[in-house]
Amino acid sequence: MSLRNMGRLLLSRVGCDCPLCGARVAGARLCPGCEADILAWEPGAPPRCPCCALRLPPGAPCCPACLGVPRPFARTVAAFDYEPPADALVLMLKAQRRLSMAPVLARLIAAAVARDGPLPAGTLLVPIPAGRVSLRRRGMNPAAEIARGLAAELGLPLARGMLLRRREAPRQTGRSRRARQRGAVGLFSCRGAVLGRHVAVVDDVMTTGSTADAAAGALLAAGAAGVTVLVAARTP
Repeated sequence: MSLRNMGRLLLSRVGCDCPLCGARVAGARLCPGCEADILAWEPGAPPRCPCCALRLPPGAPCCPACLGVPRPFARTVAAFDYEPPADALVLMLKAQRRLSMAPVLARLIAAAVARDGPLPAGTLLVPIPAGRVSLRRRGMNPAAEIARGLAAELGLPLARGMLLRRREAPRQTGRSRRARQRGAVGLFSCRGAVLGRHVAVVDDVMTTGSTADAAAGALLAAGAAGVTVLVAARTP
């Protein structure tokens, strides 16, 4: 066993508190009750758009955005909607810099993948890169931290640094859909061997999908066979 895996095993046995209810648990995870509440809500919820994971009205096969403009990625898997109480997990990671939330979110995404259907064999996990301003503010990239835990959960290879930001993008919070889409055009480039590989882009939250569009476009231009998007939360 490698030192890294040994460290993960030891940490998984350290007692800590469930981040949502405070119950005592072993390792960085939700208690069984909170995890069941989040995951059990999904089967009874409205169906998601098969491409971008947005909740759909009754009878709609696809959301209007994906129907009007085809996406460069084929599928999105979201663990939960960006709503209380689960949205607190993302905020703890991004705003409070609680790195222990990354494996919690990775575990929820892995459960969503198991529920929605497996990824193609040999899928390469690629996190969305953070901008320089975000990295300075937080000291870490939330998407990369989640992707690290997800690679361990799914047993898939992780390729950090595969996507590069070609420029700094304006902060997305509060911007309109159109502004987000304009700001993301040509945002990323790809370096590394993706020719013929299926790639799963990992991020914390999907809002309009413009960032995922830009990432998937760069990967497909570099020869990727297909792109799936994996996110912890989907904004309703």
